[in-house]
Amino acid sequence: MMPEARKLKYDEADLRVLTREDLDALEIGSGILGTGGGGNPYQGKLLALEAMKEGYELKILATDKIEPDALCMSIGGIGAPVVGVERLREGREGVRCLRAMEELIRTSIDAVVCEEIGGANSMNPLVTAALGGLPILDCDGMGRAFPEMQMTTFSIYGHSSTPSVMCDLHGNSVIFSHAASEVWHERMARACVVAQGGGAMLATAPMQAHYVHQYAIPKSYTKAIALGEAVIKARKLQEDPIAAICALEGGRRIFNGKITDLKRHLRGGFAVGDIALAGFDEWSGETADVAIQNEFLIFRREGKVEVCVPDLIVLLDVDTGYPITTEMLRYGQRVAVVAIPCHDLLRTERALEVVGPSAFGYPEIQFSPMPAFNPKVD
Repeated sequence: MMPEARKLKYDEADLRVLTREDLDALEIGSGILGTGGGGNPYQGKLLALEAMKEGYELKILATDKIEPDALCMSIGGIGAPVVGVERLREGREGVRCLRAMEELIRTSIDAVVCEEIGGANSMNPLVTAALGGLPILDCDGMGRAFPEMQMTTFSIYGHSSTPSVMCDLHGNSVIFSHAASEVWHERMARACVVAQGGGAMLATAPMQAHYVHQYAIPKSYTKAIALGEAVIKARKLQEDPIAAICALEGGRRIFNGKITDLKRHLRGGFAVGDIALAGFDEWSGETADVAIQNEFLIFRREGKVEVCVPDLIVLLDVDTGYPITTEMLRYGQRVAVVAIPCHDLLRTERALEVVGPSAFGYPEIQFSPMPAFNPKVD
């Protein structure tokens, strides 16, 4: 049975249609917010540009500009970021998820929601929405990137992700009709994506727009584009792009270092490992290390933890300010380490059970939040 027709739940005048320049900025900004994960944003941008060339519009809509009962489907990539470099996406996995979901629930989706704004996962939902003729809401479920599906604010605050649909580049579609918990959903989907070659797209059970508005991280796309624009502008003016990033997000540069050792391997569908850094400039003579599970999780200086999840740890090229994703790390790279405070929705007791250090196997580490950032509103 085909999904029933549904009238628009928003005013088309409220849509922001993205330009190529917006995508250039989003590539940089989503890489920063991705904290090393979410997949390579450049490859995601290429898919978005192809959609533009074919005449599709990439449209963003504020969460308060859609009717509260509108049906919104969250989607994102699942797998290890390094796989995305070695095996490119086919490009229509997301729209196959969308159509399969509409067929499953027997009604139409009104808007797409980004699962995580980090990396290529900012681009892939845009492509899905464009190919499906839908807008994407200006928000996401993480405000950064996390390696596991239950780590979205949607799941943390009570939404059940099943039924869900996972599609790969081979044309396979897998439906998870029910999971006993969000963790079980993650485990089953992770096992499946390993069998599919380490990368796929997954769409979770639709939510009404009022729930998204309450529990999503707001204005994620606007923020990511603004970050990218700040880096581009700083470079044109020969100013410090890293200072521009910190000024926008209340971040601080905590280390400049050269990668002296890099351990990174695939385990259970994740890229895991550690980075060793030898300091230079004002950090000369100091050492630091960063723990990885798709994203940068823990930053230690001289063996002492200074920043950890859910706050953001970002590795940037020390000269350009461009973000470096985990799969692009190389021995000898000179990087700046920047720490950025996460959104308040990730700092509650309920959230820390899911995205705090103990959730990643570090029960001995107590989350000590960076000062929250409240930018001035003009």
